[in-house]
Amino acid sequence: MTYTEALQYLYAATPAFQEVGASAYKPGLDTTRQLDAHYGHPHRAFRSIHVAGTNGKGSTSHSLAAILQTAGYRVGLFTSPHLLDFSERIRVNGQPIDQDYVVRFTEGARAQIAQLRPSFFELTTLMAFCYFHDQQVDYAIIEVGMGGRLDSTNIISPILSTITGISLDHTQYLGDTLAKIAYEKGGIIKPQTPVIIGRAEEPEVLATFQRRAEEEAAPLRLAATEFRFVRSQPEATGQTLYLQPKGQGEAERSVYFELGGAAQRYNVPTILTAVEELRRLGLELPDEAVRKGLAEVCALTGLRGRWETLSRSPWVICDTGHNEDGVRYVVEQLRSLGCPLHIIFGMVSDKDVRHVLALLPPEARYYFTAARVARALPARELQELAESYGLRGEAYPDISAALEAAKASAAAGELIFVGGSNFLVADLISIYHNTK
Repeated sequence: MTYTEALQYLYAATPAFQEVGASAYKPGLDTTRQLDAHYGHPHRAFRSIHVAGTNGKGSTSHSLAAILQTAGYRVGLFTSPHLLDFSERIRVNGQPIDQDYVVRFTEGARAQIAQLRPSFFELTTLMAFCYFHDQQVDYAIIEVGMGGRLDSTNIISPILSTITGISLDHTQYLGDTLAKIAYEKGGIIKPQTPVIIGRAEEPEVLATFQRRAEEEAAPLRLAATEFRFVRSQPEATGQTLYLQPKGQGEAERSVYFELGGAAQRYNVPTILTAVEELRRLGLELPDEAVRKGLAEVCALTGLRGRWETLSRSPWVICDTGHNEDGVRYVVEQLRSLGCPLHIIFGMVSDKDVRHVLALLPPEARYYFTAARVARALPARELQELAESYGLRGEAYPDISAALEAAKASAAAGELIFVGGSNFLVADLISIYHNTK
């Protein structure tokens, strides 16, 4: 079995939410626990940090991994979905999982797949835990796939839980109110284990987290009360954020972050509060490691697609924000640029497409298209929906055609932005990757 054959087998034998959506969703921990027992409970061999949230958990997870590995620890990182290749999901000190390991694990898992019928995420969660065990990592940053309470990753007993924030997404699985979603995300809060909450502006969300923390005797810290965002200064390859730490007489603190998105104003306080809590737990995280981890997070961990500049001539930026809350900050940032906008846009059909379209700037020129996944909303259907919100543009069969059209139309100093779907961003990055 080759690496390509192993992935083809996994996608065929274990349904993947990334590919097929709802039919792959399998809530509950029974299958994961059976797999965990079969493999000898590999997650018990390392200490872990659990990260949940509607938006921001990827940026937060990668940043914490970058800081820890810069401080000298051997760090595992498990995230999803991937953009270019499956191996991006499982990393040790920024390096993707060895392809031969994927093959060996897959060949060895055939009997368990036949017996337990796990989902793709259930099986690959155990693949990650086994790899981290075999690689003898000191710490692993584990990003929740969806929700938290019933997510496959929730078999771990972390030293720290982090919930970046709550907004409406995956409502058909997690509930149709913020309180219901907070209940699911709060399911990662463990007994007597500290938890960091990034954003909880709505009273019902904060009350849900506080109630869960009290039930579990888990110390809870609110990042928004630890660090107040003051302002940010965009720079060529990132941004400097200015924060006001808690406490009287504290001097304003500047932090350079390689990720330039507007939403990072909420993620950086969460990351810094998590760092302070990890220090309390005994980790040696020097200020220089924090500075370098934030300043070089993409290089250290391989993170892609977060307000990423792919080209400066023509000017092309992409961002993986794909729900109402994420797109709101993308639009804020687009408008702050003050230049004509060419927006290549695509979404998957199981998202709240109408609420997202209502946020988009009508003054932009649009190029509607679809990513190369079965869940993608057809470009023509997206175009027709967008027209009812005053968004004008043409439909294109794929990202390549849309990009060529945008390049032909955009003048110097005008921006081509690509977003609306992780998968569309993945298709775009693949184009630039293959032309290097």
